[in-house]
Amino acid sequence: MGRLSRKEYVAFCAALLALAMGLSGKPALAVNKVWTGRVLHVSTDNIKVVNPKGHVTLSFLIVPRFKQIFSSDGKTTYQMADIKPGMWVTIYYDQNALGARHADKIILLKNGKVIKS
Repeated sequence: MGRLSRKEYVAFCAALLALAMGLSGKPALAVNKVWTGRVLHVSTDNIKVVNPKGHVTLSFLIVPRFKQIFSSDGKTTYQMADIKPGMWVTIYYDQNALGARHADKIILLKNGKVIKS
């Protein structure tokens, strides 16, 4: 093995630096997670949604004055009072605040029609 040329040395240093940067620090947290299902319960401070595929229910905190509620086409906004049990929704959420799931955005699916059980 001989000495490295200048070009090989620079490439080696760049690869070593890239490896060190990739291994250091904490892994990135998922900012937005998505949950789709049927609303079981809704109030001013939380919403509970069941996903029928796995029969799994998740509850999400709602911050005061929450205004991120949209139709599936994104053209219409709604208020929390418009969400009723039985409606299908997609919730974009995260768990960064004290580890509690909280809704960032709610999308009303199928034009807000109530699903008959």
